[in-house]
Amino acid sequence: VFGMTRALAGDFKVAILCLALSGLCDMFDGKIARTKKNRTEDEKKFGIQIDSLCDVVCFGAFPALICYLLGVRGPVGLAIIILYCINSVVRLAFFNVMEAKNALVSEDGEKFYRGLPITSMAIVLPLVFMIQFFVPDFVFRICLHLALLVVGILFVVNFKLKKPKNVTMGAIVAVVAMAVIAILVRHYMRYMSMM
Repeated sequence: VFGMTRALAGDFKVAILCLALSGLCDMFDGKIARTKKNRTEDEKKFGIQIDSLCDVVCFGAFPALICYLLGVRGPVGLAIIILYCINSVVRLAFFNVMEAKNALVSEDGEKFYRGLPITSMAIVLPLVFMIQFFVPDFVFRICLHLALLVVGILFVVNFKLKKPKNVTMGAIVAVVAMAVIAILVRHYMRYMSMM
């Protein structure tokens, strides 16, 4: 919510940082919850539901708002934003149903996703945001349109994606962290040049 207020104020660098932090926190919430061995079944179900409700705000509505404010507008842009938001809700509802049935575990015990996880936007958007430093504004807006469209479609495409191991997750965190640091350094350098 703080990130949304920063985006509305035009402070997109902090908004992108908030999105990346949301993704980082989402990586650990399930791991932390599973350390609590004395949870009741209701508490486990509550955790699944509240996680998805937070995800739809952080990785559904929040990126859509950022992209709208950055120029994903007009009939095509609004259609893409609507598709992205609808598919994010459908994806989370489907995940909850599959998780409740324990249907996201293969016969050999490997966990996987059906479709692209909604949290992937916490990786994609910071990387796309970096592009704006190297391309004209209209190219950047096209990249935003394409990112929302492709990721939104992949939310509901029926394919298996193996859950990444800790090493892979560490690499992803490092890449996103470098993108966020580059954005903040660029902002700081621009600020210092104005003084």
